[in-house]
Amino acid sequence: MDTSTFDTLVIGAGIAGATCAAHLAADQKVALIEAEEAAGYHATGRSAAIWIQNYGPPDVQTLTGLSRAFFEAPPEGFTDSPIMAQRAVCFLAPEEQVAHLDRLLNDGIGLKEISIPALRELVPALRPDYAARAALETDAFDMDVAALHQGFLRLLKARDGVLALRSRSGTITRKEGIWHVEVTGGSIFRAKTIVNAAGAWGDVVAEQAGVRLLGLVPKRRTGVVIDPVPFIPTHWPMINDVDHTWYCRAEARTKLMVSPADETDDTPHDVQPDEFDVAVAIDRMQQAMDIEVRRVEHSWAGLRTFTPDRSLAFGWDAVVPGFMWCVGQGGYGIQTSPAAGQYIADLVCGRDPGAAGSIALRADPRRFGA
Repeated sequence: MDTSTFDTLVIGAGIAGATCAAHLAADQKVALIEAEEAAGYHATGRSAAIWIQNYGPPDVQTLTGLSRAFFEAPPEGFTDSPIMAQRAVCFLAPEEQVAHLDRLLNDGIGLKEISIPALRELVPALRPDYAARAALETDAFDMDVAALHQGFLRLLKARDGVLALRSRSGTITRKEGIWHVEVTGGSIFRAKTIVNAAGAWGDVVAEQAGVRLLGLVPKRRTGVVIDPVPFIPTHWPMINDVDHTWYCRAEARTKLMVSPADETDDTPHDVQPDEFDVAVAIDRMQQAMDIEVRRVEHSWAGLRTFTPDRSLAFGWDAVVPGFMWCVGQGGYGIQTSPAAGQYIADLVCGRDPGAAGSIALRADPRRFGA
């Protein structure tokens, strides 16, 4: 069996693991271990990512804000194409959601109310009787997930980090202060520290290592692509209701991606869309939008994994030394990734995380007894 020794092993090569590994590789010898044949095959590769400041719990919003500067000005050579493209976000409030809209306007950042007639000038497919009121977040933007993810993998390689694909973790043991991770094919990776960035498989990796589970819950999210003819949604804002029971946004310029914003409890696996969720997505969108759906051009599903209280779980395990958690990103993993990766690297290296340190108490996995 091959044995390789590193300072830190990061398990899971989605956006969370890639950013952690790339940041750590600036100071350490790092291996990024991935079960699949390609990095980002699961949640990262199925994300319809948009940066929204007013999305998620306070710890998420903090990292979202801290990540913005990276999206605006990534390091030279990080990517060959822009990572971000401006797209506003619209929050629709049917009569029963008006009180929730008022709370959003009061608590949110950079939101302004927009009249329904004015909104219909931006989105002519909007039915005039669906929403009583609406708000717009104009400072949001689309993110090129593939370019971002590949940029961090490229940065890892430039810093002499190792990406080990087709290397599903199996037996994980700790001997004399060193972790031994046996992967597919019998190879063994050794390091003082493990960063568990395995997403939906986070508790699986913890169980392999003999670490107490956090109670992570993978939840299925469905996406559907349709042709909204005669409308061209290229410059429409992302549209959702205040209670987030559905949303839609432009896809490939002339298409429309629609989701029922479903959060169905599931298990870690290669999840596929359910026909019922596809039908719900279309029905909810059509209640708000005067769009005839002739056919579904494409549908998919991904897993968004949450902790029991829906905040992040970033930090050292309370009992087992050398085991760092980086899980529970839910649907916020892309928009928080630059700051999240830096935060984990700072914790592992014993540095002051600066402004990101404000999330420490809320994101500490020890709140679950871990």
